Amino acid sequence: MRMPVLFVGHGSPMMALEFSDITTTFKKLGAEILVNYGTPKGILMISAHWYTKGSFVQSASNPKQIYDMYGFPKELYEVQYAPKGNIELTNRVLELLQDKVKINDTWGIDHGAWTVLVHMFPKADIPVVQLSVDGTIGFEEAYHIGQQLAVLKDEGYLIMGSGNIVHNLRLVDWQMNQGTKQTEEFASQIRQAVQDRDDQKVINFQTLQNASYAVPTPDHFLPLIYLLGATKGEKPRIFNDRSDLGTITMTGFGFRI
Repeated sequence: MRMPVLFVGHGSPMMALEFSDITTTFKKLGAEILVNYGTPKGILMISAHWYTKGSFVQSASNPKQIYDMYGFPKELYEVQYAPKGNIELTNRVLELLQDKVKINDTWGIDHGAWTVLVHMFPKADIPVVQLSVDGTIGFEEAYHIGQQLAVLKDEGYLIMGSGNIVHNLRLVDWQMNQGTKQTEEFASQIRQAVQDRDDQKVINFQTLQNASYAVPTPDHFLPLIYLLGATKGEKPRIFNDRSDLGTITMTGFGFRI
């Protein structure tokens, strides 16, 4: 069964405990996938929070849950999300990327993944394998890796990227429930480029107005570039298209859904 591909915007880790328009959309997306496509054989998750020097993929049969955030209420650290790993998916990634990727099980399922998946697939009964975001390669190479992984969606695997179009924690305003002017201007350019499938414009995002404001570091933007490579030419469905805290966008893109 062919599977869709999703780029999801994740915000505050507290989202795991929330019931909002954002989390309701995640629940609906998860249910829609199960009804229309069947249960994925596994999820390949490319999370901004596993940002590494080199490309790594997990092979653990029971990957640990990572609470990679600090200063939040203890209830958040009590959220349990413990899917199995999937060695078949791991091996397939190794076959497709060959010497570009190595196994690394020092990480696990981080909050870029589980704060979203706890709403989409709350039973945690779909295996999850994380692929790291490689901070040492160029953006064109990240796109090319996505292209190499594209076949997985035709083999019954759900490919997901978790990050943000705009992610600037240094300028977050905890009193805002929308985006700043600079946030909205940059997000609008990227959203339109994705809609138009002007992938080169997204890959070369650093040339756009307000790029350094919106993307001071590339970790949260790169998952989108991987995902565009995996869906070359496919038109997106946009969801959760809003900004929060001034400098965080929650915009997501679904392909084949």
